[in-house]
Amino acid sequence: MTGQLAQLGAPPPMPDGALRIVALGGLGEIGRNMTVFEWGGRLLIVDCGVLFPEDHQPGVDLILPDFEYIRGRLDDIEAIVLTHAHEDHIGAVPYLLREKADIPLIGSRLTLALVEAKLREHRIKPYTLEVKEGQTEQVGPFGTEFVAVNHSIPDALAVAIRTPSGQLVLHTGDFKMDQLPLDGRITDLRAFARLGEEGVDLFLVDSTNAEVPGFVRTERDIEPVIDAVFARAERRIISACFASHVHRVQQILNVADKHGRKVAFVGRSMVRNMGVARDLGYLTIPAGLMVTVEQLESLPDEQVVLVCTGSQGEPMAALSRMANNDHPIKIGEGDTVLLASSLIPGNENAVFRVINGIARLGADVVHKGNALVHVSGHAAAGELTYCYNIVRPRNVMPVHGEWRHLRANGDLAVKTGLPADRVILADDGTVVDLVDGVASIVGAVPCGFVYVDGSSVGDITESSLKDRRILGSEGFISVVAVVDRTDGKVVGGPDVHARGFAEEDGVFDSLKPRIAAALEDALREGTTDVYELQRVVRRTTGKWVSDTHRRRPMIIPVVLEV
Repeated sequence: MTGQLAQLGAPPPMPDGALRIVALGGLGEIGRNMTVFEWGGRLLIVDCGVLFPEDHQPGVDLILPDFEYIRGRLDDIEAIVLTHAHEDHIGAVPYLLREKADIPLIGSRLTLALVEAKLREHRIKPYTLEVKEGQTEQVGPFGTEFVAVNHSIPDALAVAIRTPSGQLVLHTGDFKMDQLPLDGRITDLRAFARLGEEGVDLFLVDSTNAEVPGFVRTERDIEPVIDAVFARAERRIISACFASHVHRVQQILNVADKHGRKVAFVGRSMVRNMGVARDLGYLTIPAGLMVTVEQLESLPDEQVVLVCTGSQGEPMAALSRMANNDHPIKIGEGDTVLLASSLIPGNENAVFRVINGIARLGADVVHKGNALVHVSGHAAAGELTYCYNIVRPRNVMPVHGEWRHLRANGDLAVKTGLPADRVILADDGTVVDLVDGVASIVGAVPCGFVYVDGSSVGDITESSLKDRRILGSEGFISVVAVVDRTDGKVVGGPDVHARGFAEEDGVFDSLKPRIAAALEDALREGTTDVYELQRVVRRTTGKWVSDTHRRRPMIIPVVLEV
């Protein structure tokens, strides 16, 4: 298998008739999926999503794909094809459209409706083209065909891309092969087989569950478990899931209606998305079931269900705030909290903090670890193998997964008979050219993380995050000293103050004379530049703290002159 493990140089000019593929996200990570296809100087983008931050990225709200590769070529973009409406596939669309608002968006009815609702919050009115399974559209030089796939959100699509040079690429998007889906819309394996007969030159395949053997269980298996949870719950039920998981919410509504409970949605994205799904007919709400949060206050606890956001431990989401007792809705003794979702890799600590916070408040927590309240939306190894045998692609490029997932997916392709050198394992930014039926890595382009921090986009650097991590784990020390360069003396201070390091500033009594001596030595040796004197203070303080306390706090020296 061809892996992007070594440092690669810039890619060469594209050969005539080549199709170039560059993933700007989604490889080596679960999130910020974005793939750029180039033919004849024109670009087609598939998905444009976000990645959610981990504990080592404090203060970051979202992580975007790096648009630098296409920033100078926005006029060359024919369209953005959106496979489905999960945040890791659509969340970065507003940020790209800020740079060029008239890039067309292509997607299914529900996908576009949810994207448009999101874009209204950013005051962007997009150009859109609604498509459905079986439909073909010519998008500049790219011929596109859309294929129904089953996923954990309705209306998901795979996309086949044809070029004037005769290349055929099939991108699965996120998919699984649930044979008994709630909406009756199964993954169209007949279309996969037909495309395979035509000859798929490159198969880009969802890798998330490539390490999981067998087949994913059907969504229908969950409702009896939810029903059992409702049957034994004595007080309120608070259910958290993804704000886009229409099928999961539908099952919760069905069971709530059966048990005579009223339901309220909590959380801006949950209210918005379920409103869109209801209006378009993807969510069926029994008459009289829904109430407002305010109306719940007049109902007995045993008749209450809240459906909220926060299943991934997001700090500002409704459930996290409830767990911290920082929400108008207070979780109490005897309540039941149902986490009807998976754990996205990297979110484990945040989710377990929420579970522990809820348990401390006296509620019963039902989650994937102790009940079948979630099934994955991604194909497991058995399903992926099945697809390889149906499509019989000439080349495979695993996408949507961490490195362990990508490699496991590549191994599956090899087991079905694909030569190992036809499996492309790549990182974000790796450039792959498809020429004469052969896909190969030809170089790489810069492709870093772009951090969203409040209203700031791209201003936070890795250095900034390193400073935040130091502040969070090692503390902060400030040192202020006043010097007289003429006399070569320290005439004020040094004053040492700390936060997150020591309870009493008195611990620095033995440090202060060392700083003063080091400054006076430097002044006697002719060092008068304030910046250099501050470096002396930083070095002296850092060595003392390391030797004495085995810590490496952030040190901010300030040297003033009289």
